[in-house]
Amino acid sequence: MVTRINLSPTIPALPRNTDKKKVDVRYMLIPPYASAHIYWDDKLKEVIYDLEEPILDDYEWITLQKIEDAMLELINVNVAIEKTLEATSDYIDRTARLLIDELNIKISAESYDKIFYFLFRDFIGLNEIDPLLRDYFIEDIECNGVETPVYLVHRVYRNLKTNIVYQDMDKLASFIEKLAQRTGRYVSYAQPLLDGTLPDGSRVNATYTKDISSRGPTFTIRKFTKIPWTPVQLIAMNTLSPEMLAYFWILLENKSNILIAGGTASGKTTLLNALAFFIPPEARVVSIEDTREINLPRENWLPSVARTSIGVGKVGEIDLFEILKSSFRQNPDYLIVGEVRGKEAFVLFQGMASGHSSISTIHADSVDTLVRRLETPPISLSPTLINSLDCVAVIAHAVAKKQETRKVREIVEIVNVDKSGTTLVNTPFKWDPSKDIFYYKRQSKVFEKISMRTGKSIEELQQDMISRSKLLYSLYKKKIFDFDEVGRIVNEYHKNPAEILRKYLL
Repeated sequence: MVTRINLSPTIPALPRNTDKKKVDVRYMLIPPYASAHIYWDDKLKEVIYDLEEPILDDYEWITLQKIEDAMLELINVNVAIEKTLEATSDYIDRTARLLIDELNIKISAESYDKIFYFLFRDFIGLNEIDPLLRDYFIEDIECNGVETPVYLVHRVYRNLKTNIVYQDMDKLASFIEKLAQRTGRYVSYAQPLLDGTLPDGSRVNATYTKDISSRGPTFTIRKFTKIPWTPVQLIAMNTLSPEMLAYFWILLENKSNILIAGGTASGKTTLLNALAFFIPPEARVVSIEDTREINLPRENWLPSVARTSIGVGKVGEIDLFEILKSSFRQNPDYLIVGEVRGKEAFVLFQGMASGHSSISTIHADSVDTLVRRLETPPISLSPTLINSLDCVAVIAHAVAKKQETRKVREIVEIVNVDKSGTTLVNTPFKWDPSKDIFYYKRQSKVFEKISMRTGKSIEELQQDMISRSKLLYSLYKKKIFDFDEVGRIVNEYHKNPAEILRKYLL
């Protein structure tokens, strides 16, 4: 009888303790074998993440090593991981039992169950960090080399040190090779940098040799959220206000151009995915990324991903610039670029200027920094071309009420950028960190542009924004967070706003 691995544990509701010393939670990652224990360590004076796995005695450990060594010669892991989970489990189970018979190993059923877990983890999963990848709450996994703990970023408890430490340089290098193989990329001493995407969509960045990083091979995995956050969930997290979302909704409906600016892991792509809910359902969307992170709730969507070169040199490379140039021949109503950081920005802004509604993200912590980045190498954009941009959402890490969080700090409208690069802006929305409140100034220059294009009065647009913000807030109060349901309600609003408002505001 095959030992079953449960990879769909119940996601618990974790307490958000303001006092870190009171943190002590435990939840299952791979029932009944692996669990996470997050607690305050009084010696280290910090919150720790312990991965708890079955403990093997000496005999079980030696047996596991024997089976793994024999399995390496027998099985084709590529074939195994392409099958369904159930078929893969059966394949590993049959092979392991066959080897136990052939090697004449005496083992109890209880010991076999524990050993099977490790076989599954090491052959089908990603070894020591496999349970972390299956933790719903983990956003990033970071290894800084050998003899140093693996760190992670947790949705609730933020930066945590784990009890996982790679002690062996060769073993860690072998793991980087495994990551490269799973991403379909190539890593070697000649090409020691790895940038790719795992089959589940998680983003991997790794270094292979000690020449590049003094502590030996390193890796960072940004976990991919299979189901993106909905706009309503961002309201629940108080990342931004319902009025801000309603403002973006009207802008996107009227084909405005939006840039989301922020630092590393500030939530730029999360916000971009949420805003994409507001693109009209009949519109054709083309998205372009370095690594796959965008996930849109729509059918008429063409996702494109850049391709790095195979081996040494630039053979087979297709970069963002090339894809972006060809994307305009695909007749997009909306163009989404995962992140602009080079010459592709010129093509993007040319597209904006020629009427293609565009959304993208960029690394910058303010509008001034953003404009400087766009104007200087390697982007070197003409200042007047920046006028094609309608608004910038600045998102950042923040501390509100003693909790680490992400906030849309401000929404800034680009009124005019002159030839010298001097920027005139209007800021309709701003977050006050002292009170943790979002403020709205009724004047919107983008609404004035929309009014001139469509003939709708500013008052009509303002009233429409209030109605939509009430609808979004009502969905939040009614706890309607489901990805498909929120998408359906937003799409139905495009067809019959009065009916949707009547249904959800009463």
